[in-house]
Amino acid sequence: MTKSGIIITGCAGELGKLLTRYLHQGEKVIGIDRRPFPNKPRDVEFYQLDIRRKKCENIFRTTPIKAVFHMGVIHNPRSRSEEKFSFNIKGTMKLLEYCSKYQVPKFVFLSSANVYGPAPANDNFITEEAPLMAGASFHDIGDLIELDMLVQSFFWKNLYMDTCILRPVHIVGSSIENALTIYLRLPAIPSLLGFDPLLQLIHEDDVIRALALCLKKGVKGVFNLVGAGEAPLSAIISHLNKVNIPIPYPLAVSLLRMMWRWKLTSFPVPELDHIRYGCTVDGNRAKTILDFHPRYSMSETLKSITSINWSKG
Repeated sequence: MTKSGIIITGCAGELGKLLTRYLHQGEKVIGIDRRPFPNKPRDVEFYQLDIRRKKCENIFRTTPIKAVFHMGVIHNPRSRSEEKFSFNIKGTMKLLEYCSKYQVPKFVFLSSANVYGPAPANDNFITEEAPLMAGASFHDIGDLIELDMLVQSFFWKNLYMDTCILRPVHIVGSSIENALTIYLRLPAIPSLLGFDPLLQLIHEDDVIRALALCLKKGVKGVFNLVGAGEAPLSAIISHLNKVNIPIPYPLAVSLLRMMWRWKLTSFPVPELDHIRYGCTVDGNRAKTILDFHPRYSMSETLKSITSINWSKG
C-alpha cells in the first residue's frame, strides 16, 4: 500500500527547507517549488514546477496526500504586481481545488501577524477575530491578506477538512533573511524619533514546531503564533549591543523613498510603520488548542539573529 504523503509548497525557501528537514524524518515528504532545492534530503520527492501548472495536479492524482503545507508565496515587494498576484492567488486557488477534489484531510497555510497592520489605535493584544487592516497603508501586503481570507473562506465551505491558518509574529533566526532580520543586523540601527513600539519575535524553530503540531487530527482554525514575550524596540537594539540612531519620521520617509527609487534598499516606505506603531497579538488560542509553547526565550531568539547560517542552502 502506498504511504500517504505530505506536500510542502515553497520547500526551497528559508522556512520551507526547515519544515522539510523537520518532517521528512518521520513522514513521506513531497516538495514543490519553482526554485531548485540543492542538498535536499535524499528521501524527499522534489518537483521543480509552478503550482499553477497542470503537472501539479498529477501529484495529487497519483499519490494519496494526507496534508498540504502551503508556504510557496511570493513576498518580494519589488516583484511585478501582476505576476505576484497570479502566482499567489491563482496558485493557491489551484491547490485548494486539488485538496477538495482529492479529499485531502488537512491544509495548513502560513500567513503572518502583519496582516493586522501596525497602527496607533491597535489593541494591546490582537486576537484572531480582529479585522485584517494592513492593506490600508501597505498595498503590497494585499496579496497576503487576500490569501488569508481565501483560505478562511475555504475553511467554512469545507468543514470536513482540517484547515489551519498560522499568523506568526516577526520570524527571526539564523536561516531567515526578512525585512526585520536585515534591519536588526545593521551595524547601527536607525529608529524613529519619538517612537518606541513593542515588538514580538518568534524563533524560526518554534514556527516549524507549530506547523508540525497542525498535523494533529481535528486541529483546525486560525492561530496567532507568538514567541516568549515582547520588548520595546529600544531594548532590543540595546540587547543586540547596537548603536541606536533616532531619525525624525519625515526625514526617514524622504531618505527611504530616495533609496528605494535608486534600488539601494529592499524596504518600501510603509515598512517604517513596523518601527513606528505597535502590532502585538494574543497567542492564547495556539497555546490552548495546538498546545504550542515557545521553547526559545527572548534572549535566545535575539541571539539567533546575529548567528547567520552560512550553510542554509
